[in-house]
Amino acid sequence: MRRDFAITQSYKVAFYLDILLGVVDLCIYFFISETFPQATADLGGAPSYFAFVAVGLAVTIVIGATSTQLAQRVREEQLTGTLEALTVQPLTATELSLGMAGLPFFFAMVRVAVYLIVAGTLLGVSFAGADWVGFTVVLATSAAALSGIGVALGGLVLVIKRGAVLAGLFTFALSLLGGAFFPVSVLPGWLQAIGEVVPTKFAFDGLRAALYQGGGWEGDAVALAAIALVSLPVAMWLFGAALGYGRRSGTLVQY
Repeated sequence: MRRDFAITQSYKVAFYLDILLGVVDLCIYFFISETFPQATADLGGAPSYFAFVAVGLAVTIVIGATSTQLAQRVREEQLTGTLEALTVQPLTATELSLGMAGLPFFFAMVRVAVYLIVAGTLLGVSFAGADWVGFTVVLATSAAALSGIGVALGGLVLVIKRGAVLAGLFTFALSLLGGAFFPVSVLPGWLQAIGEVVPTKFAFDGLRAALYQGGGWEGDAVALAAIALVSLPVAMWLFGAALGYGRRSGTLVQY
């Protein structure tokens, strides 16, 4: 994580542009909500469409940090020739995968805070009745549940090399089906059935309940914790198996 932070610090413009682009996204959805002020679907307790989608955008950042960015980090290690050097260190597969995901995760937390502050102070979203303890609990359990997906996708990149694109498509689908940008209720019936059970649905619903209703997030947090308890051990095993395959076949240095 220290190494990744030092690399990130050497590209300060890109660092600040990442945050700025997220604020631009917020502004785009703000003006869309001003164009169509009357919502025609259930917004899960959010007072407006913009309040609804602001949470979706923030959580999508966490999804990216805990899933696609780990796959991207593995890919970067392959391309720069440092992956093999990392894998011969006295590290377990768990330490390696979580260490590579560490900085993207903490950077995502900073970005979530920035975007919610901008939404609350400049774009008129009210968090007056928010349960911040509940928000923190749901955010933490969301990150744990989604990290399992990210670690498994990192293992996929170890084996098929160019799996980062597939990882991006998969996590985008999770955001879309889970209700990041519009309620699940507006989807066709067969997609609604999928949207009701994806982990991101519990993350979006729980965070919106904590921020806009001040309660009702507990069930979503329990569901996310249960998903994390199952998915993380399985994902760690898959990452370790992929790492072992790469070592045995001598393909870790291939890209």
